[in-house]
Amino acid sequence: MPAFPKAAHDAVRDTTLRGNLRHATHTIRAKRAHAVAEVSDWAELREAGKRIKDHTLRHLDRYLVQVEEAVTAAGGVVHWAADADEANRIVAELVRATGESEVVKVKSMATQEIGLNEALEAEGIHAYETDLAELIVQLGRDRPSHILVPAIHRNRGEIRDIFAREMGEWGRPAPEGLTDSPAELAEAARLHLREKFLRAKVGISGANFVVAETGTLVVVESEGNGRMCLTLPETLISVVGIEKIVPTWQDLEVFLQTLPRSSTAERMNPYTSMWTGTTNSESDSDSDSDSADGPKNFHLVLLDNGRTDTLADEVGWQALRCIRCSACLNVCPVYERAGGHAYGSVYPGPIGAILSPQLRGTESEIDASLPYASSLCGACYEVCPVAIDIPEVLVHLRERVAQGGTVTREGAKVVLKPAKGHAAERAAMRAARWAFSRPGVLRAGQRLASRTRRLHPRTLPGPGRAWSGSRDLPPVPAEPFRDWWQRTNGGKTDGGKGGAE
Repeated sequence: MPAFPKAAHDAVRDTTLRGNLRHATHTIRAKRAHAVAEVSDWAELREAGKRIKDHTLRHLDRYLVQVEEAVTAAGGVVHWAADADEANRIVAELVRATGESEVVKVKSMATQEIGLNEALEAEGIHAYETDLAELIVQLGRDRPSHILVPAIHRNRGEIRDIFAREMGEWGRPAPEGLTDSPAELAEAARLHLREKFLRAKVGISGANFVVAETGTLVVVESEGNGRMCLTLPETLISVVGIEKIVPTWQDLEVFLQTLPRSSTAERMNPYTSMWTGTTNSESDSDSDSDSADGPKNFHLVLLDNGRTDTLADEVGWQALRCIRCSACLNVCPVYERAGGHAYGSVYPGPIGAILSPQLRGTESEIDASLPYASSLCGACYEVCPVAIDIPEVLVHLRERVAQGGTVTREGAKVVLKPAKGHAAERAAMRAARWAFSRPGVLRAGQRLASRTRRLHPRTLPGPGRAWSGSRDLPPVPAEPFRDWWQRTNGGKTDGGKGGAE
């Protein structure tokens, strides 16, 4: 995968893509603002969500053990996966043990992160996505470009063409004469998926939350496909990142208010599915387990895959608060123009720019470039329902890329070398540090800059030309602030006019 600027090069010139993204992000953004404004205590909910997540992450070792004990007591089996390969191996073995070669999936970022579909395909197991947007992506042999709306880069005409061309290759074909009417497209998807729901013996899911005190998993969605995947198959395998835990049901209450409003701009999700263990657990002993809803076999795969290393970072750990609402994507001017594919990750946009380099490291070209895929405008922080200071983490990761330093990898401290291509940045930072630590030099430099300001170019030379090509250089004041302060006795003798710009 090339660096972000190269990957975004073609995307910013694709007028259809930019039009699709602009329409979708602006629509979702406006609806979200309205939904949030309805809640008078939104700021308090945001702070509560932040504190719950921070508390859970600080005591994650204890809550993970509590989850394992609760799930096991309810009849489930817990598996621990240190990385993507181990998680994929566990899931493939569990599916093979059932004798099945097909599975249905509810939308799951964790399984996309580890490339589960491709790993299952290599084992001769076909995974069918059932979320409408994920179905469009899968049929189009495409990649997701948005956390909440993976096919946001497609318009209705493109979706109609994909359905008409591909559905027959995967199962029930699209109806004859299919138009781009949303109702007809949804009906075609419903008919196509229904036969897979009724045939599947194995379902695979993620989870939005795991309640530690009871071992209950929670999935929120809008289409009902998740409910079908979670209740119809005999075996359910859930792959969940270890950061998805909340301690209690009371804590969950906060996120069930903030997540739908921040993601789909709804007061509550149309479907909130919760399950604890299996229908064969002791809690179901009084009922007929054959007629009860839910799987007879339940496996929970707790995924690390770089999360423990991220938790060890004193600044970047806050990225693990993320509840995948995607509000930050919809307000980001960089995402709106470049789209999601340029990020080279299932986590695009501002949250992806801080999460992917921490989960995967900054050694690759794409991951080293992601912290720079931002204007640092701060809009992402303003809309985040768990107050992740994304700009702060971006600057922190930029320092790591340019300067190198000590990080945690696979539980051990390692020292990263500075990335290539940042020599000028490092030289500029060293020069700034040298000047700022010498007041006399700084004062002389400021005076020299003020007295020669009429000679300053309007654009930067060399590599800086691209930066100043779309920006105005800040004007140099006629007099340094320090000199103005001394000359006017702090502004008291300047007649209120002010001499410094």
